Amino acid sequence: MEYILLALSWAIFYTLHSLLASSKLKRILREKIGSAFKWYRLFYSVFSLILLIGVMIQSALIPKMMLISKGPFSTYLGYLFAAFGTIILVKSAKKISLSTFIGFKTKEQKSEKLVISGIYSKIRHPLYAGLILVFLGYFFFSGTLTAAVHLGCLLAYLPFGIYFEEKNLIDLFGDDYKEYRSNVPAILPWL
Repeated sequence: MEYILLALSWAIFYTLHSLLASSKLKRILREKIGSAFKWYRLFYSVFSLILLIGVMIQSALIPKMMLISKGPFSTYLGYLFAAFGTIILVKSAKKISLSTFIGFKTKEQKSEKLVISGIYSKIRHPLYAGLILVFLGYFFFSGTLTAAVHLGCLLAYLPFGIYFEEKNLIDLFGDDYKEYRSNVPAILPWL
């Protein structure tokens, strides 16, 4: 039952995450709250962080049920995947303004530019790719059912998250993003 509640918590987190990031909701809020909208991104980031912390606390309180035995090889795989995931996350974060992404700095939408260089020239969603590897690394490192639920919920969410994120990016960048999307894979680079 605890694992079902954990999966439900992830479903709530991901649903609210996508809903609050939607272009349509942002347009409505921009009209309703006017100049106060400049704080929306910061609210969104803090709210998402609080929800994420809640999910993490919930998962920490679940008794550990092992799925794979911990050994040197699984520990090594865990560190390996998590390290590669972290490298991808850091490389992708270097191409965007983190203070703007979090909401500390506000910007005008017209000044946004489509980032297609660096790691973004290989994959469209490096943040998602990095998260997959970090969650996979955590699963191999811990070997618990809880870690498997975290990874499974992320993998189940990704098609929806990518769909809604790309819808927002098409609204923002139009044909430029459509062309970029047709030339660059979503998560796995072409070899």
